[in-house]
Parts: sequence; structure tokens; C-alpha cells
Amino acid sequence: MASFILYSILATLFVYFLFKLRSFGRRLPPGPKPWPIVGNLPHLGPKPHQSLAALARSYGPLMHLRMGFVDVVVAASAAVATQFLKVHDANFSSRPPNCGAKYVAYNYQDLVFAPYGPRWRMLRKISSVHLFSGKALDDFRHIRQQEVSVLTRALASAGPTPVNLGQLLNVCTANALGRVMIGRRVFGDGTGGGDRKADEFKSMVVELMVLAGVFNIGDFVPALEWLDLQGVAAKMKKLHERFDAFLTEIVEEIKSNGSDECGKNKTMFSTLISLKENADDEGEKLTDTEIKALLLNMFTAGTDTSSSTVEWAIAELIRHPNILAQVRQELDMVVGQDRLVTELDLPQLTYLQAVVKETFRLHPSTPLSLPRIAAESCEINGYHIPKGSTLLVNVWAIARDPEEWVEPLVFRPERFLAGGEKANVDVRGNDFELIPFGAGRRICAGMSLGLRMVQLLTATLVHAFEWELADGLLPEKLNMEEAYGLTLQRAVPLMVHPKPRLFLDAYGASN
Repeated sequence: MASFILYSILATLFVYFLFKLRSFGRRLPPGPKPWPIVGNLPHLGPKPHQSLAALARSYGPLMHLRMGFVDVVVAASAAVATQFLKVHDANFSSRPPNCGAKYVAYNYQDLVFAPYGPRWRMLRKISSVHLFSGKALDDFRHIRQQEVSVLTRALASAGPTPVNLGQLLNVCTANALGRVMIGRRVFGDGTGGGDRKADEFKSMVVELMVLAGVFNIGDFVPALEWLDLQGVAAKMKKLHERFDAFLTEIVEEIKSNGSDECGKNKTMFSTLISLKENADDEGEKLTDTEIKALLLNMFTAGTDTSSSTVEWAIAELIRHPNILAQVRQELDMVVGQDRLVTELDLPQLTYLQAVVKETFRLHPSTPLSLPRIAAESCEINGYHIPKGSTLLVNVWAIARDPEEWVEPLVFRPERFLAGGEKANVDVRGNDFELIPFGAGRRICAGMSLGLRMVQLLTATLVHAFEWELADGLLPEKLNMEEAYGLTLQRAVPLMVHPKPRLFLDAYGASN
């Protein structure tokens, strides 16, 4: 064993010097000087999106880092992001190898991490046509509204005990997805009260996002991968077993019951099962593993991102009572006080939409974009980008860039209204100063669903309740620190007292 470790170290050193020779003489983007072997990994700190934003202020919006033996380029401005995600999008359409995709995402068989090619195009087409098209979303609108109503009734009956808002939001989004995907709730009656499975699921998702956000040494120094120095691979393998058991139980239960109808509509799971028998235009068919991998994507990326964004939105509104009052005034004018908000109300809620955009700007659910890899060498802004480079787009830094935004650290929804500085900016991947869902070919497949859920939940919570912080905490004292993972969690959960403000009948009604 000792000789094998020595061999690994010598091989690592040999490859390291070859790697340095390979890039000698080429004009790479600027960046901090790397350490031997590990490169710039020590520069990342506990919150890499913040550390990389600070480095960009010194080295510029296009940086080169060396993570172990991997070239990494970081885009930290809208202009640079446009070059990568629009001009050179085709060259950056695949993901680099990483232990998360290998050990958790069924060895790259999901939509998020699958390599660009026929299999990925098949999964993307299935998602776009059958899962997230406008018609598919409209068909299941009533389910989302029903689950939001369940959440609202649970909050209205919470009593004097403060509630963990993020946890209840996670239960709501997971159950809404569960009913659409598999025809039933995944957590009890949807109230989230004392549900052990809901607590476990939330912890699994958070653990996945934390682990996926770790810059694992084994991903960047392949010769050291087998040592698993940070224990990331071992944790991911155990987490995969828990997720796989969760998904397998769901699939087997549906198969044994022989029915997966949801009202008058078939579920998305039944749609996926039917697609197993039919090849697409490129002769590709879905497999059982890909179906489970898609379910994994939906239940992880589709729950935590939406619930955490709404939690941030409510926290910001509590801290800004004038803005909260303005949103509420708009809601009372459009909706009234005798019913809950529906998705059909959302297009009329201009100020609410601006609040959601501002939340996406300051608190993007994925602060560092999921990494991409350069299929071929290219040139960006006069700098050489080597083949095999990993691309990171610092979405968090771009949305706080003072070159793009007036008073970027201030929560001000008016910037997105008529006459505001960014009145025409949208979040759907065309305006690169605000890309919470990414952009280009690998833009988030569930963007339309995520937007609907975040807008509906935020509007409902603002409209239906007055909010007080737990333990008499003053709004200006509310902790707004971030806990880094792949998704942007709050460091301290938002504990609140909801106070119903609508007519009583509104909380008992079903949309």
C-alpha cells in the first residue's frame, strides 16, 4: 500500500509538470497564482461564489484558475457570459466528469449531467414536450393550486408555535410535483406536521446540494480520486442508496397498484413509461434507469430551488415593509380578500413579478452555474481557452455587478417596472445580466414550472398572511447570511408566525 501511494504521488507530480508545459506560452485569462498540485482550490473558501466574485474584482470578469490539473475559466460579467453561453454555446454544451454525476445521478444518465448528444437530446425533448410544455403545465395547474391551498390552511391553523417556513414550502413543492409526476403526494396529507419522511427528504436534498457544491479534489486530481480525501465519494454513494430506495419504492408501488391516474389526466410517470416503447427521431428509447434519473432530477432540482427562493422572497419582504405593503395592495386590488390567488391572476400582478425578479437577482437558487466543459479550444476576448476547460458562470456575481445594476446590494423591485433601469430584462436566459436559470442549450429544463411555483407561492403567502418573526426578532436584525451548496440556502431557517388576513372562507376553499 505504501509503495502504491508513493507511485500515485510521483505520477501526480509527473502529470502536473506535463500539464504546466502544455499551457506554456499561451495567453490564458488572468487569475491568481496556483499552488503546486492543488492549484487554486484553496482560494475558493467556504462560499466559492463569494470568493470568486472577490477575485474577479482583482483579476477581471474573465478569469483562469487551475483546480488541480483542470483548467477552469470563470465568467463574472454579463458580457463574458454572453460569449460563453451564446456565441460559443455549442462548444460548452457538455458537463465535465464529476463524482456527483457518477455516484448520485445514475452514472450520467439523468438530464442534468448527461453528455451532450443523442441521449441528452432525447431527454431534453421529452422534458420540453411532455413535462414542461405550456399545455402540460396548464393541465396540472389545478394540482399546484390545491397543494398551495393545503399549505395555506396548515399555516392558518399553525397557532402560537413558530413555523419553519422553508420546510413547509419544501413539503408543498414536493407534493405538488409528486401528484403531477406519480399521481400522489409523497408526504402525508401535505401539512408537513411532524412528518418524519418529509424531514428526511428535505435533509437528503440539502445534503445532495451541499455535497454537489463541494469542489472535490478527486475531480481535479484524478490520481488522488481513489483516496477520497474529503470523503465526498463515500457520502455520495450512501446518499444515492437512500434516493434510489425512495424512488424505487415509488415506482414499485405504482406498478403494483396498476394505476397512476391523477384526476382526468395521466401522470408524467405514465407518460415516461409509455415512451419506453417508442423510439424518437434518432432511434433512442427511454430506459428504466433514465426514468428514475429523471424522477431524481424533478424531486431534487424541482423542489429545493423553488422553496428556497420563496423563503428568500418572504425574508426580504419582512425586512422591507413598504415593499410588502405595495405588493399586498396590488394583490387586494386584483384578487380581493375572499379567495386565494390562482395562476390565472399572475399576469396581472406586475409588482409581484418585479419582486420575484429582484429575489432571483439577489438570491439566485444556483449561485454558480452547473459546470460545462470545452469540447474544443477557442478564443474568448483575446484569451486562449484550452480544450477540456471547465466553465463556471458566477450568476451571483453577475447579478450584483455595479457596472450593470444601480445600487446592486439594495432590494428594489422598481428597477424592473416601466421607467426602471432594467424594465425589459427577463429571467428566461436572453438577458445575461440576470440568468438564474442559466442560458443556452443547458438552460434549466424546468424553468417555466419553477417560475409559476415561485410566483404562485410568493403571491399566496403575501396575500393570505401577515408575518411576524419568531421570538420577537426585529426585521432589521434578521440573519440574511447564505449557506453555500449547489443551491443557495439560508444559513438560518426563516422561523415565522403567520397571521391570517383574508376572510375565513378563503382558507377553506379549494382552487
